[in-house]
This record gives sequence, C-alpha cells and structure tokens, in this order.
Amino acid sequence: MKVYGVIMAGGGGTRFWPLSTKARPKQFLNLSGKELLVNETIDRQKELVRREDIFIVTNESQAELMLQETKGRIAKDHILAEPAARNTAACIGYAAMELVRKYEDGIMCVFAADPHIRDEAEYTRVMKLAVRAVEETDALVTVGIRPTFPSTGYGYIKSLPVEGKPWRAVEEFVEKPDAATAQAYLEDGGYAWNSGMFVWKASTILRYFKELLPDIFACLERIGEAMGTPREQEVIREVYPSIPKISVDYGIMERAKGVLMLEGDFGWSDVGSFDSLDSVRQKDGAGNISSGETLLLDARNCVVYGTKKLIAAVGVEDLVIAEGDSAILVCPISQAQRIKQVVEQLEKEGRDRFL
Repeated sequence: MKVYGVIMAGGGGTRFWPLSTKARPKQFLNLSGKELLVNETIDRQKELVRREDIFIVTNESQAELMLQETKGRIAKDHILAEPAARNTAACIGYAAMELVRKYEDGIMCVFAADPHIRDEAEYTRVMKLAVRAVEETDALVTVGIRPTFPSTGYGYIKSLPVEGKPWRAVEEFVEKPDAATAQAYLEDGGYAWNSGMFVWKASTILRYFKELLPDIFACLERIGEAMGTPREQEVIREVYPSIPKISVDYGIMERAKGVLMLEGDFGWSDVGSFDSLDSVRQKDGAGNISSGETLLLDARNCVVYGTKKLIAAVGVEDLVIAEGDSAILVCPISQAQRIKQVVEQLEKEGRDRFL
C-alpha cells in the first residue's frame, strides 16, 4: 500500500513569541540556523515518503505563506487549509478523508511540523518499521521516544514487548507527570515520551473516528462527500468550524484497543520553548545561544535572538532576550514556559497588533 506523509502545521508556537506570531508562527522559524522547521520536516522524509506524496494541513490564513516558504517542495493541492483551528483530531481526520476519497486509501505517516531530529538515518529506520507494523497488523501505531531525563513536560506511553517483533504493545498513555513520577518512569524502563508521531491506514483511523468520535466523523463524512466537486471548499468552510475540538490522543489513541508503539532513540526534541534551544543550537563558551546581530559582553547562560536590530547584552545571566517585528521579550530562562501567558494577556487586552 502506498505511503503518504501528513504534516500538521496549524499550531501557534506561542512560547516562541515574539519570534513566532499569528502571521508567521513557529513552523516558519529557522531555529537551527539551517532551514525553516517545516522544511526540515519535509526534507527529513526523503527516504520514507516521496515529496509528491506529502500533505500539509495548516490554517487557511497561512496556506499561501506555506506554499511560498516550502519553495516547491509541496504541491498546492496538497496543502489542506483549515478554516478554523479544531485540534489534531479534526486535522488528522480531514487528511485521512482526503486520502480515502481522492487516492483510494494509503498508509499515513503523521508528524508535527516543528520537532528537531538529530539522527535522521535512525529516524527513517524506525518509521519504516512502523509502516511494516501497519502492513502486518492494520493497527494504530505510534512512535515513543526513549527518555533521556525525567521530563515533566511530556506525556508518556507505557508499553510491553511483543514476542518476536520490533514493536511493543501499548498499555496506557500517561499525562505529564510530576518530577518524582517522571524519575520513576525513567528508572522503570517501560515508559517512553509521547512524540505525537503516528502511522496507520487512512481507512483504519476513519473507522476509529466512526466508532469513538461519531460527531466528528459525521462532519468528516459531509466534507468527504463534497470532495472532488465544485462545492468542496464551500462545504469545508461551512462544516469545519462546527467540528468538536479534541486531540487525537484523547479522542482515539487513549481509547483504542491494540495500539502498537515503536521506540525511537534518534535525538528527538520538541523544541517547544526558548529554554530547549540547546537541542538545535550550540552554546558558546559562556553558555550563551545567540542568533542575528548580537554583542555579548560578560553575558552568561543567555538566549539572545535578534532580527533587524543589534542586541547588546552586558553583564547579564540566565536571560531570554528576543526581538520580533513588533515586540521585544526579556525574561529569565527559568520563566520561559510563561511566555504563553504574555500572548494570552495581550489577547485578553485586545492588543492584537503585537501578536
């Protein structure tokens, strides 16, 4: 069966504000100094999925920018535009319906647009095993990441070995733990970080939508019936905003039976905020990470990102300093997870020009 790639690229990346904005969110940032995150994700699939078989699901307002910034990597009709953000279940269901209605089914490899992966050869090996698991079992397959430290920022997957197979049987999905629980998971060895990468047949995941999320499936059916007709876009704009908001993890993965997992150890990082940039950038001798025009004098353990202006940091420690098009952020690195609160407060105050 043909293998397709589906890249979810509708997120806001609010913890990277003011670099990440509504007009140009995180997936369009070049955090590694090599390429935009979304382009790195596309290029990473070269040994797994042909470029002409990759789809991107993104916000309607970003569709033209996506076409422009991916620079010929993705065909225009493979950029699926969501008229409203409805979480990952809707995004995945929309792509699955596209494959079933227009391409007579296929194996979907689903990934987010913005993680960093250090060992791409090992990543490809694991993903090909996940495809094989789908071919042999018709199961829902996820990819877990072998933990390298007791993270409290990721969900976990508990699994058991399957005799004679490279994949594992999922016992349960676990919410983000406290520090003591995360340490216990690390020591146990039977837990993996939930990467949010999935492999399954498009027809199979739609069957689970019908069984477990019938309200969403009814909406997807209406969209599917219009696909390939002159009313396709009209129906999508009419139906999509009414799809219930829920993640595919909560709605399907945690409730489905017989889910399988491939464990990956290929240098995966979510790169979710400024304090995780050391996964994609080298620190200097003083522990700083910098980009753009910067001048650091006696600065230590700082993250400094400039765009158009020079940023000079003198005698400071443990700070994030980031210049966006319309705002400047300064905060302790230890408070980097609170940047999302800045975005929420600006929204509450109606100061959208800074978002």
